[in-house]
Formats: sequence, C-alpha cells, structure tokens
Amino acid sequence: MAQENLARKIDDDVYARLDAAIDATVKVNADRNDKESRFPRENLRALSEAGWTGVLNEVQHGGLGLAHVDFAEAAYRIGQADASTGLVYVMHVGAAQTINLFGSADQKERWLKSNNGGLLGTYSTSERATGGHWWYNLSEASRDGEDYLVNAEKSFTTSSGQADYYVVQTRTPGAKDQADIVFFIVDGKAQGIESRPWDALGVRANHSGPIRYSNVRVPQRDRLGTEGQGKEIIYDGVSPVYLIGLGAVWEGVARGALNAAVAHTTSFVHKDRNKSLSDYQAIRQELGAAKVLVETLRPWRNELAARLDVLWRAGRPQSEILIPLTEFKVHAAEVANKVAATALTVTGGGYGYHRGPIERSYRDARAAIAMGPSNVIARDWIGKALVGLPLELFYEGGE
Repeated sequence: MAQENLARKIDDDVYARLDAAIDATVKVNADRNDKESRFPRENLRALSEAGWTGVLNEVQHGGLGLAHVDFAEAAYRIGQADASTGLVYVMHVGAAQTINLFGSADQKERWLKSNNGGLLGTYSTSERATGGHWWYNLSEASRDGEDYLVNAEKSFTTSSGQADYYVVQTRTPGAKDQADIVFFIVDGKAQGIESRPWDALGVRANHSGPIRYSNVRVPQRDRLGTEGQGKEIIYDGVSPVYLIGLGAVWEGVARGALNAAVAHTTSFVHKDRNKSLSDYQAIRQELGAAKVLVETLRPWRNELAARLDVLWRAGRPQSEILIPLTEFKVHAAEVANKVAATALTVTGGGYGYHRGPIERSYRDARAAIAMGPSNVIARDWIGKALVGLPLELFYEGGE
C-alpha cells in the first residue's frame, strides 16, 4: 500500500515540486543564511508554493493531504540541503498537525487554510526553569473573562519572532498539578510577544531563541483542545510528528555530509602522486563505515512513519510508538554527528575544515544531541521501557 501511494504521489508531480524548491532555493540560500544567522524566509515560501508546508493538512484546508511517510521524506530531503530550514519545516508541520489532531474546524480554517496555507507555525514549549524537561512547565495561564492571558518565558522556540502563530503550552488556570496543562494557538502579531536574538554554534538560521509572552491575550476560540488536555496533546500530538521529523532531518544531514565528502574525495587529486583522495584505502574505509551508518536510517524511518499513518487512520494514540520514535531520534542524531565528523576528517583542513557545507553540517549536527529530548534523557526513557519501568514524565521518577 505504501509503495502504491508513493508511486501515485510521484505521478502527481508533488515530489518533483519539492525537489525543485530545494534545488532552486534551499540549497542556494543555505550558506548565506548560516553565515548571517538569517531566517530562511525565502526557503519556507518556496516550500509553501510547492504545497509542502501543508503536507499533512487535508485538501479542504489547502493541504496536500499526504502522509507521515511523505512528511518524513520531505524533512530528509530538506535536511540534506540545510538543517536550519529542515528544523523550521518540522516545527511548522508539527504545529499544524497538532491543530489537525486536536483543533476545531474554525481553527483549521483560520490557521491552516488562511493566506493560501502560507502561514508559518511553530511549537513554543520549553522553559528555562525546567531545562531539558521541555514538557514540564511552571508558567500558568490566567483568565480574563472568557479570554486567557499568557505569561511565560520560553527558552527555545524555533522561528522565534518569525512565526505567524505559536502552539504554546502552559499550566491550566488554577492548575491542580503539573500535568494539568492547556495549549493555545497564539497569534504571532499579538501584543506582548518579545523574541530575543539567536546566535549559536550551529543551525544558525532557525532562530530558536528565547521568547517571552507578557499578558498576551488569547481568545477562547484559540484554546487548542480542552483545559487539562495538554498532557494528552504532548504525548499524542506534539511528540510523535516532531520525533519522526527531527530524526529525518538528521538523517538528511548525514546523507548530505557523506555525499559532499564523496564528491570532494573523488575529485581532488594529489599532484605529487597523481592520486585522488578516494584512491587511498584509508579514505575509502572511512567513507564505507559512514555509508553503513547512513543506510541504517531510511528503512527504520519509513517503518515508523508508516506505523504513525496506520495509527492516525485508525484514530489510535500515536504515543503507542513513542519509545521507538525516541530510539530513532537518538540514533539519527548520533549518526549525523559521526558521519559529519568523518566527512570533515577525510576532506581535511584544506577543504572540509573551511567554512562551507561540510563544516556547517559538523556544527549543525551538534544540535541533534541536545535537542529535546536530549540523547542523555532519551536513552533513560528507552532504558526504563526496556526494564519494565513506567515512563511518567510529570511526576517523581519520571525524569
């Protein structure tokens, strides 16, 4: 079934449009955006015009009506060209998919279909006070009549200051405990939103900077789901699509670094020996080891994405495969780091170490380890599942 669907989509030319947008715009802007910490607005516009920012949205809401398999493939292809754009893309599709799963018809019309489907969304979840426990918030919304007021300081929000809307989580007004969470769709133009600069080692164009919400008014119609439903939204809405997309981007970074290394080692010739770098056995062995690592990711990604599609169609909780998705994220992050390091090693100080695609992939890949859930935290989740301990993130022993 998945192969039949993929063949149909290729026949419909949707993948050709995606590749054209990547080749003509994303690749062209990648180095400049990195050097200038420049938000990839043109890249997102090109992807939107190709229809791919609405990959999971229903056709009636201006989307392509495709599947997680397609979303993950798109994230992978974008990641090969530019990790920053890939992460912005993943956060946008994740925010939109959370609205698809838990939003009202009115919210889908106003946030997904508006502006010909060109509005840029993102998640705004983690708080400095709770560090890598991004799901655990101390901020708490308050009521003002039928509306809400949001006061929160978020530590990392991709597309901070750039998004048209933010999917924001806080505790419910008068929360009973830390798991009593509410989600809102916050208009990016609302008064009281302050974003701060982003200047980082890698993924320098994704603007994952701090953002503050000071008495930001949110109408009741833009509460996402019900009060107290936030825990369910985190487990079944936010996390699954985020994890498959994140892993796919890092898979793309690994593949892109490997391709760049192969291109350089086969073309650069040592004039003293009249040999290309690839004529040396030691170089080929390094490339071979990197290739084996990269090839472990695609089958796993496709399997998990297909399982998400089955769960989605059946109306079952997508958190059923939360641990396998977490495992994929951990492995993809580590592969990206190992392959980028290999690419830099085999291309040497005269090429790989200079500013450019390989050096950029090496810096970008470092973010993969730290992005929540960090690989350190994620491995503990995996270990708990392995030995039969419950994964409860909001109460004692769940960290």
